[in-house]
Amino acid sequence: MNHHYLRRLALLGEPQHRALLGQGLRGIERETLRVDADGKLALTPHSRTLGSALTHPQITTDYSESLLEFITPAEHDIATALTELDAVHRFVYSKLGDELLWSQSMPAYLPAEEQIPIAWYGTSHIGMLKHVYRRGLALRYGKRMQCIAGIHYNYSLAGGLWQVLQQDEGDSTTAVNFQSEKYFALIRNFRRYSWLLMYLFGASPALSTCFLNGREHRLDTLDQDTLYLPYATSLRMSDLGYQSKAQERLTPHFNCLDSYIKSLSCAVSQPYPPYAEIGTHRNGEWIQINTNILQIENEYYSTIRPKRVINTGERPIQALSARGVQYIEVRCMDIDPFEPMGINLETSRFLDAFLLFCALDDSPLTSDEESLENTENFARAVKEGRRPGLQLQRNGVPITLQDWGLELLDRIAPAAALLDDQRSDAVHAASLAQQRRKLEQVELTPSARVLAILQQNQESFASFALRQTKAHAAHFRAQPPSAEELAYFEGLATTSLAEQDSLERSQTGDFDTFVAAYRASTLCMSV
Repeated sequence: MNHHYLRRLALLGEPQHRALLGQGLRGIERETLRVDADGKLALTPHSRTLGSALTHPQITTDYSESLLEFITPAEHDIATALTELDAVHRFVYSKLGDELLWSQSMPAYLPAEEQIPIAWYGTSHIGMLKHVYRRGLALRYGKRMQCIAGIHYNYSLAGGLWQVLQQDEGDSTTAVNFQSEKYFALIRNFRRYSWLLMYLFGASPALSTCFLNGREHRLDTLDQDTLYLPYATSLRMSDLGYQSKAQERLTPHFNCLDSYIKSLSCAVSQPYPPYAEIGTHRNGEWIQINTNILQIENEYYSTIRPKRVINTGERPIQALSARGVQYIEVRCMDIDPFEPMGINLETSRFLDAFLLFCALDDSPLTSDEESLENTENFARAVKEGRRPGLQLQRNGVPITLQDWGLELLDRIAPAAALLDDQRSDAVHAASLAQQRRKLEQVELTPSARVLAILQQNQESFASFALRQTKAHAAHFRAQPPSAEELAYFEGLATTSLAEQDSLERSQTGDFDTFVAAYRASTLCMSV
């Protein structure tokens, strides 16, 4: 372990600083498809009993009208956020009728592309902008790819913690610049080591044959309805998932905020010929916001993003440029099909220790060669991470995934111990011990467990997924929301519908003018 990492751990472990570790924020965004009792995509509209997908703070939709997204408030303790996520699930199930929430990252029974409903947000200009953006995604990547679900983990450290580190290092830059620089250091380390998360938590080693719908692939056949790779951890995060030829040339550097902003700024303003051939209109209707590499910054797909809460009228990169990085969003986590909420507390505790390690350990700038090595290690882990003796590359030198993984856990352990000392318990160390067991016993990984069940039961992916979906539904329906919870969420729903109605009644001007202003960055909202 390097000297700087140990020094930072010791500094934050001092009595006057230890409380800072409990002042960061955590939040979860969980995506899940609505399906019918047979596991087929629900084609019904987003229920008004859940509120407005445009303005509700906790229940919205992602790409499709059928793809729900649950968002927890940011909390100091991830256990609190998970309790809130559980409450959202129980409320939604109280309003779903016979529909179910799909238990997997990968969908199974999807209708023809033209039948997959794009999310609708009403007739306000911002609602229409969100809808048109998703029309653009359909043109660029296909609707099926947009029906893949995941867990997003939002993470920040307390501002006071960054101030302690800055003072100790004698750094004379502004607090905003120091914090942004350190979040980018976290991101660089995350990209070096995130293959470990794929091995430990990847849970999509198989998918339904119908999902690929004639696409070329090199998957093995498990049965007539199921394709898989024998050592895969996360086909969702492989080249079978969300991919873009236009984005292949987009390689934002994570060495500093300025270069990251510059790269994304170019991508949202640089035309891409195949998109230009499509145009922005068809039969007089908008079909994409623009014909550039990216319609908006959030179209850039990455396993982790630097984030900043935006103000009305800002684009994400404008907020980052003005006020720096506020938190990071981890985007590579699969839905855990064995957990009703798609993630559990033990996994979350490990993520906290892993991310604290990434933040405090030395993080040299990334060269083009190392960036390629990081990408290749990640790709190898998602497609063959459980292969016995699999070797990754560390600074050009081969090392087995297992050996490197165990080394990393040893390095993360002091960060986990520091978090436990702050709490006066051992929950982070316990999670670390469970991850060590997965490295020593590959059959304990979620991906191995999924394949073992499919093979032992001679069960298709879709059948297994539907069985888990129904079990999770029974779990939530057995614990309906209390009268207080019901009143709280119904109040949020009512308020959100009123807010959407107010937007639609009070807006001025036409939609074309609104889009023009948005593209000129003079009138922008998050979409």
